[in-house]
Amino acid sequence: MISLNKKQKTMMVSFITSAILMAVLVGGLLISNDRIVSNLGERNLSPTLEHPFGTDWLGRDMLIRTLKGLSVSIGVGLIAATASVMIAVGLGIIAATMGRIADGIISWLVDLFLSVPHLVILILIAFVLGGGLKGVVIGLALTHWPSLTRVIRAEVMQLKTAEFVQTSKRLGKSRWFIAVKHILPHLVPQFLVGLFLLFPHAILHEAAVTFLGMGLSPHQPAIGIILSESMRYLSTGMWWLAFFPGLCLLLIVRAFDLVGDRLRSLVDPYRANE
Repeated sequence: MISLNKKQKTMMVSFITSAILMAVLVGGLLISNDRIVSNLGERNLSPTLEHPFGTDWLGRDMLIRTLKGLSVSIGVGLIAATASVMIAVGLGIIAATMGRIADGIISWLVDLFLSVPHLVILILIAFVLGGGLKGVVIGLALTHWPSLTRVIRAEVMQLKTAEFVQTSKRLGKSRWFIAVKHILPHLVPQFLVGLFLLFPHAILHEAAVTFLGMGLSPHQPAIGIILSESMRYLSTGMWWLAFFPGLCLLLIVRAFDLVGDRLRSLVDPYRANE
């Protein structure tokens, strides 16, 4: 029997989990919308072998709707998390390399955003932008960068003391040259880890805002829309309308959180050799 060390187990778990998540995303995108058309002859059916997640009040298969909803939510979460991580990396580098004034301004912005719950700011931004896909993505991107910015800033402050950076300074290279050529490549692991750690927050907040009616359009089968619609039918005993989509959302979020934690253990020098 092959024995794997912690690093190999971490890489294997990360690969398998990422493959499953990509399969859900691609599978949901490839499923035709014709599979979720109304069929009044099969409405309000409880879970069966033919319909494992049951059907809704219009006879739509809830398994297909859940897969479509997960693909939409994962796509929105990935776009928003990527944009947020890029903001965090950019501001972290600027704060650590562009002098005290830039550092003070960015630190003040970080403290300001962290002083207010993400969901409150997200709802305000989505409301101002009129909701929809654009409002949710922009709102998520603008509310999830502060914590990662602090981490990036601390990492860059350590890199500034490295010998290769000091040598580049003595050769007269500009701050931008040092930031782009020497510091940015060393932040790729933090970028990937930050992406996977921010995604669970992004997808849950997207679902929350959509559930409250300020997020994605009701015509898009996002998980937040499915959960919001199902609330009206729970009192009639149709528990499967919210249970299965909600459970799948939690599993997807937990999977991304697991991958992020595993990747962080790989890039953390204090935990990599445990």
